[in-house]
Parts: sequence; C-alpha cells; structure tokens
Amino acid sequence: MVDLANEILEKTGKAKARFDKLTEMVSDPAVIADNREWKKLVKERSSIEDVAAAHVKLEKLVSDYGESKEGYENESDNELRDMFYEDMSSLKEQIESEIEEIKILLLPKDANDDSNVIIEIRQAAGGEESALFCTELYRMYCMYAEKKRWKVEVMDLNETELGGIKEITFMVKGKGAYSQFKYESGVHRVQRVPETESQGRIHTSTSTVAVLPEIEEVEFEIEDKDLKIDTYRSSGAGGQHVNKTESAIRITHLPTGIVVACQDERSQIKNRERAMGILRSKLYDYYQGQIESEYKENRKSQVGTGDRSERVRTYNYPQGRVTDHRVNVTSYSLVNVLNGDIELFIEALTLKDRAEKLANA
Repeated sequence: MVDLANEILEKTGKAKARFDKLTEMVSDPAVIADNREWKKLVKERSSIEDVAAAHVKLEKLVSDYGESKEGYENESDNELRDMFYEDMSSLKEQIESEIEEIKILLLPKDANDDSNVIIEIRQAAGGEESALFCTELYRMYCMYAEKKRWKVEVMDLNETELGGIKEITFMVKGKGAYSQFKYESGVHRVQRVPETESQGRIHTSTSTVAVLPEIEEVEFEIEDKDLKIDTYRSSGAGGQHVNKTESAIRITHLPTGIVVACQDERSQIKNRERAMGILRSKLYDYYQGQIESEYKENRKSQVGTGDRSERVRTYNYPQGRVTDHRVNVTSYSLVNVLNGDIELFIEALTLKDRAEKLANA
C-alpha cells in the first residue's frame, strides 16, 4: 500500500512542482502585462490545482502512517502499541481512499470542461410539434442552469408563429458548464399526443441538441480573409429597435462553409463579437471532429462527446418517464426533469465515462 502511494506521489509530484511554478509566474508583473499569456497560464494552473492539493494530502497521510508504524514497532507498552495500531489502520484506509481519488484526477481531462458552453437546439422531425419541444428543452436547460447559478444568454433565436422554436443558440456562463452540458449532444425524442391532434394519437417528434465549449480567442486564430460578413435587420416580435437598423450579423467562414448569426444585441459591434465567439467554437468542433474521425473506429465509446446523429434520450409523456439510452437510466418523474432535474442522467453519464477511462488507463 505504501509502495503504491509512493508511486502515485511520484506522478503527482510533477504536477505539484508545476503548480508551484505557475503560481509564481501568474504573479509576475511581466507575465500579467501579457494578457493572453497570463490567461493561458492561469488556465493551466487551474487544471492541475486539484492534483497538486491531492499530492499534499497524500504526502501528509503517508508521513503520518510512517510515524505511527515506527511508534508501533518501537513501543513496548501494549496500550500505546494498540493506539499506534489503530492510527495505522485509520491512516491506511484514508491513504487507499485518496489513491482512488487521485487515480480519477489523473485520468485524461477534457481541456474544455471548465469552459462556458454554447448550446444549439434545432427543430427536427415532427414539424410544429418538434418546434414546441425545442421550447421545452430550452426551458429545461435554463432551469438547470438557474439551479447551478449560471447565467444564460440568448445569442440567436428563430421562432414559429405558434410559439415554438425552429432554432435557438444560447450561451451558459459558469465554471464547469461545458463539463455538465456536453452529454446533452444528440437527438432528443418526444412521444406525446399533440394539442392539435383530435384523434388522441401519440406522435413521435425529435429535436437536435449541439453542445460546444466557448473557445477563447487566445486558443484559436481566424484570419479576416477567410470571413464573409453580412449585416441585416433584426427580426422579432416588434418594438422600436426592430427592423430599423441593420444590427444583426451573419458571418460565413469561407474555407469550411460554416455560417453563424447573432441578432440578440442592438449593437452591431456586440453582435459581431458574439458571432465570432460562436464561430470560434464551431471551428474548434469542426477541426476536432476531423481529427477524431481518423481514429473514431478504434474508440470504444463516444459518451464523452455525444454523437449528434445518435438518439440519446426519449421523453414519453403518456407514461411520464424519461429514458437515457446511453446508460439505460430512466426517471419516472417527467415533470421534474423538464423543470431542470437532469442531474440523474449527467451523473450516470459522467460515471460511465470515468469507468471506461479507468478501464483503458
């Protein structure tokens, strides 16, 4: 047990040394003056902070265990020997528990887990019923974000006349938002009787969800010559600012053909900033997808990202249940799920992802 602990400490020691070095660097005025470099180092420091803290904790436990063992072996008084033995037993359990925690911390981590997240919900099969379901999915994610005290900002919205959503793009701002929402990517299926259905027949409709991490400018460079930028008048329910100024922005990335739009802000400059943020995330996702496609067939699981063509979850209204097909987990409280209680699925998917990584480590 101690040998294994020392082996783990050797691995975590490198992270601890790097953490200490980064702590010095981010306090250096010369580094602070270079905002991009400072942000990069702060992000790296944050990514290894838990490992560094675990190293200190395990190191202390191993040291205490060594002292108790020495006392046990050298003490002649039986009562004191029993006390040392109890300490050794307790410390051994703590060391074993900490080792398991560190094993999880040392697993390959998604570099974007701490990022804000951009979510796109789109109408798919089912016409207006699909659009209405998009509205409910958006509400569900907003309520989940509210419970986490994260901020939601709509970036682009295209509604139907009946109050449904054809397409919506929004950002959730909060540390760790991407790590929680990334499992939502894919096809969400709803089974229910539409309000417009006079025969009471159950219809099946689908909506698609795409989840992207917010990619900061420091991580991705886009050349101006590769962009086509169009302005147009915002559309909406009405008001003095609607259809009077060309504040909406549409950006086309010519090499990939990716198009993004933003019309939520009244300022053209702010809409452009937001549209560029979406474009950076989409390009990151696009190029990552190309890289992953090269070894996709050798991957044993895609639970960490969620294939967008995959049916990931079914919301069955007549039976009041929600089933996630990737982990075969079912909730029989549909109302609560639609009110943002999706932790059951996120936790199950996180555990599955972690278990598969541990098995392949």
